[in-house]
Amino acid sequence: MRISLAENFRAVFYAPCYALKSLGLAEQEGLDITWLPPGSPGGAIDDVKRGTVDLTWGGPMRVMRDHDTTPADGASLVCFGEVVARDPFCLVGRPDPAQFRLADLSHLRLGLVSEVPTPWQCLQADLRAAGCDIAAMPVTQGLTMEAQLQALKAGTLDVAQFFEPYVSRSLAEQAGHLLYTAARRGPTVYTTFICSRDGLAARAEAFAALNRALRTLLVWIASEGARELARVTAPTFPDIPSDIFGNAVARYCAEGVWAREPEVSVEGFDRLARSLLGGGFIAKPMAYADCVHRFDAGTGAPG
Repeated sequence: MRISLAENFRAVFYAPCYALKSLGLAEQEGLDITWLPPGSPGGAIDDVKRGTVDLTWGGPMRVMRDHDTTPADGASLVCFGEVVARDPFCLVGRPDPAQFRLADLSHLRLGLVSEVPTPWQCLQADLRAAGCDIAAMPVTQGLTMEAQLQALKAGTLDVAQFFEPYVSRSLAEQAGHLLYTAARRGPTVYTTFICSRDGLAARAEAFAALNRALRTLLVWIASEGARELARVTAPTFPDIPSDIFGNAVARYCAEGVWAREPEVSVEGFDRLARSLLGGGFIAKPMAYADCVHRFDAGTGAPG
């Protein structure tokens, strides 16, 4: 069974996807995958909708946005196979972590991730719950994470929003303290496989096999742990020093960032949908059944 799978942008929190390739688990399920190289975040979505690529991985927020903005048809997006189950972003900054509270961001200079929209959408939900007036906050947008790290060192930002390896880098370089770990808010579906409805209809058997391979992988991660996951995925990140990479993978494992099973969490989906609605990324509530396809846990057949 041949399928084409487009990598989303290169990121440490996608480590399970790289391990899936490195360990050959999809091939053990009878799949012959053409792994397409990464582009810009969400860059393969249009190819998936056109049918020139079978599937990609990324945030279910793109599925929700598609359902929110385009008429339902065979090109409509659907997701399956949860990979990242909790928010992989953190806040690192200059305040004393023992005293820091999210409400403090009302008066601190906060740098926001510019590369992808979901972390700010989710953080806004946390800030609203903490009683912050988001419109009045002194936020800086448009900086890359590298630029945020340099601004933190220079003292022009008080707090920066990072994913790994920038979290581990900033701590190693003593640019700030770990102030907030978004994974601790609870399940928030962050990464799944994404296909079109036409693609799912045409390749249901192959996608079910991929879902089974993902299940095997998630069991393997739970059993083998961070050290082994880092070992098999390190070649994907040759520019990250081994100690930084190992710390990054260990942090994500410890915080439960990666899913324990491939069925997309209803709780995590609903939390993400509420965050996107509250932040104005989507204009109407999203229904799990409209956006998510489930496979039977035992057979891999449509559930």
